[in-house]
Amino acid sequence: MSAGRRAPRGGPQRARPLRPDLVDAAVLEVYGLVREGGWLADRALERVLRREGRLYSNERRAVAESVYGLLRSQGQLAWLLGSNDVLARAGSRTAGRRSAPEPATLYALGLVRSGAATAEAAARRLGLPPATLLAALDRADERIAALRDPADRLAVRASLPRWIAERFISELGEEEAGALARALNERGPLTVRANLLATTREALQARLAQEGMEASPTRASPWGLVLDGHENAFSLPSFEEGLFEIQDEGSQLIALAVGARPGHKVVDACAGAGGKSLALAAEMRGKGSLFALDSDGGRLSEAKRRARRAGVHNLRAREIPAGPEASAALADLAGACDSVLVDAPCSGLGALRRKPDARWRLQPADPARFAALQRELLLRFAPLVKPGGRLVYATCAVGRTENEDVVASVLPELPGFAPLPLASALGGALAGSLGAVGPTLRLLPHRHGTDGFFVASFTRAA
Repeated sequence: MSAGRRAPRGGPQRARPLRPDLVDAAVLEVYGLVREGGWLADRALERVLRREGRLYSNERRAVAESVYGLLRSQGQLAWLLGSNDVLARAGSRTAGRRSAPEPATLYALGLVRSGAATAEAAARRLGLPPATLLAALDRADERIAALRDPADRLAVRASLPRWIAERFISELGEEEAGALARALNERGPLTVRANLLATTREALQARLAQEGMEASPTRASPWGLVLDGHENAFSLPSFEEGLFEIQDEGSQLIALAVGARPGHKVVDACAGAGGKSLALAAEMRGKGSLFALDSDGGRLSEAKRRARRAGVHNLRAREIPAGPEASAALADLAGACDSVLVDAPCSGLGALRRKPDARWRLQPADPARFAALQRELLLRFAPLVKPGGRLVYATCAVGRTENEDVVASVLPELPGFAPLPLASALGGALAGSLGAVGPTLRLLPHRHGTDGFFVASFTRAA
């Protein structure tokens, strides 16, 4: 029986024993698609698990957890096995995959470091000489602690590319950077948002209990519940009925900061698959006009599908060109919207606990590259705000480059716009408890238990 699900009334069910050979083969295939084929981890998992219908449900969970654990820890594991790729300085070129340890060796060492197996058992299970693992494990933690450079030490300890470790230390200091890195290496909680168009948080909590899923209210979001365990929430009848959406608590708070109200005209400018759009629709109680904009028509189709399940009828999905021709497509909304959310594409450094493979794809120049795009999007969508209306900028990035620096550089180019305290939408008590400073807020996993987000709020002069 999986974590988070109660046993049926007939008594506890005995979990089927794992078959390590099948689990290991699937883990290494998924990991190979990610490392050698450049696949996103979730897509690679979906492909392999869809094909491997013979795997039990507990084996499928074991494969997913092992893949994500290996992706989180591969930098440290490779360093222990003699590779220095994780310590590469920004701009340097390393041998990369040619010098990286074999996947089976990394996986076996990961099993030992996580406490899932002894060195002898892991070596036997993967067909490796135990001496290789024992040599890597020899005084492992002492060797890491002996690294003199703080960024080197954090890079290895937290299994991060050195440039990310260096940025975290520069932004937060060594101690808090370590706390952030530890939080990003933990599995994020399974958080859902009650669909207030169909239920209440309390009623959803009771319904989930009936379905065998324990849940507790989120600390800050008034809409959220944290589910106990990582059961497949998509299979629950309450999900199929549109009673909730899976959404991180920080993402819920961004939607709350928009201040959407019934009868408003609201724009979600980078709507994607519509997670925040649906939260905004619930705040609007289905009244008013909600425009979900994006340059990706495929993702907007997913947003429309989700809206139908949630009973959202005021969402208007609109594909917007990505270039200068976007202005013509937005002409009817210019100066007419009560609230505009620009949840811009970003490096995603605040969401590494959800996407551990992203750390190995990102490059040192990416935050600055995203910052240029973020400036462009803010300048494109800010004119949609009507006098007296609200503009909210958000990212799931960590660091000034994509957040405070973008705001500081764009604001002089937006005449008539001024910072607006987040307390105006969140309320003074909630804003204070989150540490919101005037118009901006940083949400960080080790402080708030959410993914990492940045939010800034502005108003246009009446």
